[in-house]
Amino acid sequence: MDRHLLNLLRERMLDRGSLQKLPEKSLQESFILNTWGTNAIEGNTLTLDEVTKVIESGLTVPNRPVRDLMETIQHHNALVEVVSGRICDVNMKSALDLHDTLFHGILRDAGKWRMVNVKITGSKYSPPSVEKLISLLQEWEEHYKVMERNREDVFSQAAEMHFGFESIHPFSDGNGRVGRLLLNIHFINHNWPLIQILPHDRNSYLDALESAYHNVKNKLREFLETNMASSLIFMLDMVGSNEDRLLTLNEAKKVSGTEYSTKYLALRVKQGELPGIRLNNKWKTSPMAISLYREIKGR
Repeated sequence: MDRHLLNLLRERMLDRGSLQKLPEKSLQESFILNTWGTNAIEGNTLTLDEVTKVIESGLTVPNRPVRDLMETIQHHNALVEVVSGRICDVNMKSALDLHDTLFHGILRDAGKWRMVNVKITGSKYSPPSVEKLISLLQEWEEHYKVMERNREDVFSQAAEMHFGFESIHPFSDGNGRVGRLLLNIHFINHNWPLIQILPHDRNSYLDALESAYHNVKNKLREFLETNMASSLIFMLDMVGSNEDRLLTLNEAKKVSGTEYSTKYLALRVKQGELPGIRLNNKWKTSPMAISLYREIKGR
């Protein structure tokens, strides 16, 4: 994703105020999408509509595992803690607090570092043994502080921090969800919105992490940039102008009056060049995103 395009979208977002000052309805929509996405890529069976029902109405969903319902409610609670600033640092204490909020009553060791060695399903990488955990976590925390002091690039820093945490894999279960909440703390602290990682992103996300485990971190940084663009246009759809409306690619093409074909727009979205988001199995973008792309990239 072109960084200039990303920054222009961010400026449009900041013109509407900080994340914490956005209308409650807009924040709730972001919470719902984030909660559904982060849980679904870990195997939670609730659909987006069901997650919406549970969070907005407090209603249960029949024929779904109790754990899936608890994960939904408790991840929403964790996001509230993060956005409100009650859990606001990227460090070991926040990781423990988030894990406890997420998995209290679900995991026996909620809020505690793992006491056993673990493997990452589908990965050739092996996390460190238990006796190395605390020293590695302390190094991870200090490394993040150094990056913050040096004011390193926000996305390179995010990729480095997230990969570092996931490579340590400090919990018996729930490492991905805690790690993605830490990512959101990082982005909020740098005046970016919540980053959404949705079910169709799962393979790209895991591939980017696998590359990072083998010291190729640019794929993870690029993945985060692309998904942040998706998150920005999702938020702008709720708080922006008429040009920020999320439309199907064909609708956006017609409204924007662009010379680009729908097929071309689809290609650029899938390549991570044009901001887009997949909702209800349809790729969407905004006339503004197309306009900025045309201005910056051309054909």
